[in-house]
Amino acid sequence: MAQLAICRICEPIAFMGIFPYIYFMIEDFHITDDKSRISFYAGMVTSAFTFAEFSTGLLWGRLSDKVGRKPVLLTGLIGTAISVLIFGFAPNLTVALIARAVGGLLNGNMGVLQTTVAELVTSKEHQPRAYTIMPVVWCLGSIIGPMIGGALARPCISYPNLFQPGTIWDRYPYLLPNLFSAFIVLIGVINGILFLEETHAEKKLKPDRGLALGNWILSCLPVFRKCAEPRDEKSKMAEMEAQPLLDHDEQLPGYQTNENSPESSPRIRSASVPSISWDSLELESGHADLNLGMSRIFTRPVVLNIISFGILAFHTMTFDQLFPVFLSTAPPDHSMPIKLPFKFVDGFGLDSKTVGIVLSAQGAYQLIVNMFIIPPVLKHFGPRRLFRFLVLAYFSLYLVTPYLVLLPKKYRMIGVGMVLVWKCTFASMAYPSNAILTADSAPSHLALGTINGVAASTASLCRAFGPTISGILYAVGLKTGYSGLAWWCSALVAIGGAIVGLQIQELPARVDKQAPANNVEPGQPQDTQVAERTVSSGSGS
Repeated sequence: MAQLAICRICEPIAFMGIFPYIYFMIEDFHITDDKSRISFYAGMVTSAFTFAEFSTGLLWGRLSDKVGRKPVLLTGLIGTAISVLIFGFAPNLTVALIARAVGGLLNGNMGVLQTTVAELVTSKEHQPRAYTIMPVVWCLGSIIGPMIGGALARPCISYPNLFQPGTIWDRYPYLLPNLFSAFIVLIGVINGILFLEETHAEKKLKPDRGLALGNWILSCLPVFRKCAEPRDEKSKMAEMEAQPLLDHDEQLPGYQTNENSPESSPRIRSASVPSISWDSLELESGHADLNLGMSRIFTRPVVLNIISFGILAFHTMTFDQLFPVFLSTAPPDHSMPIKLPFKFVDGFGLDSKTVGIVLSAQGAYQLIVNMFIIPPVLKHFGPRRLFRFLVLAYFSLYLVTPYLVLLPKKYRMIGVGMVLVWKCTFASMAYPSNAILTADSAPSHLALGTINGVAASTASLCRAFGPTISGILYAVGLKTGYSGLAWWCSALVAIGGAIVGLQIQELPARVDKQAPANNVEPGQPQDTQVAERTVSSGSGS
């Protein structure tokens, strides 16, 4: 899980790093003199990535079912590195859009990561903790990304003594933060090649040269020598099958009989069962799962969870893209009449550094929440009950947010902090809850790649439309005097999400692997044990 987390942290650093300066980058492109339209073009840049991600999300999900999770994850990271480098050198909006689209086309990691976590953690009692690890990692990235993006953008203006005018940093003022992002992604790629293990039920049995090289490197370092033991599943299975669990001449205490025969003890009889490879049984029955038709994979619970995920992605991404623009928007040159409750226009006018600090503080809070609050809350209430509450209450966040500009100036940042706490708490609970419900609703664990690929594509499409539509609505609102228009439309979308979310039913979680046979109570017949294992594997449990 640690290696997966290192790979994961690269993406939020690259993705979130543009938000503090995107408003000023669009302004520097000199596309329009109308500042109210900047939000529209900023939304286009954000949407270019997600539109492209949508177009290939299902492809990457299906490909991960065929070639494994690791190659797809590494391809996504390499695509991210290429994307940020092109984006840093972008001289105009067209190149910036192409750069973001390249990143989206080559990156299907959102769905594949969910699948990988689902394959690593099958116990329901461990799900609340496991499904908050990736959000915690995202939070770390969302702290580092905006902070670096805000601090390193336009270095000739921010640090004139270090970066002289007329240099490459002046010609490409947004290159430096993207170089930093590319370097971090490169570290993630190297880590993935050397230390990330495959989780696909079939592909993890094949030898991994990158993992072998990583083991060799660790074996050369005395401090990490213990970590260099063979970690691939094929080696583990070979070792386990080569060692008998119990010598035939050995009798277990409390089970001696008059006949000195291993077959006389029910405990010993069950101990012989592990010679059967349960992974093999699972794979044999799993071949049928790979050939499941779409109608059998996408059951009503699966579809409801995917739709709910898409709606959640739409309005949360709208907030993530719109809020930095909202903070960067300067007050109008000519004040417009205020007619409450809906007609008002104003702005914060914050610079990129301040916006970066605000977004980093948001990430720091979200990190704490995910580490210490979300797991016990999720475990106590359960994913379905918690998700139902969140989707019912989400719309109120978007109703309140635009009124921050009406607060007295000395209270504005307090209001910003309260809204961010509200938003982060809700988002940190909603996404893990939905991920658990989606994983538990899958008819087969071998279909998780396809299901999460479709879910990722759906979320990407919604994330693509969200920033674009909200950017248009925000620009229209500023012109007409209704600056809260985009926020209130998000509230309506959240209400639609509540209607879908209330129909989701919580299904029993699958258990992909049962306890070893020698832990089974001795009174249970051996044939029954084998039958239960086979049924469990065949059902994708």
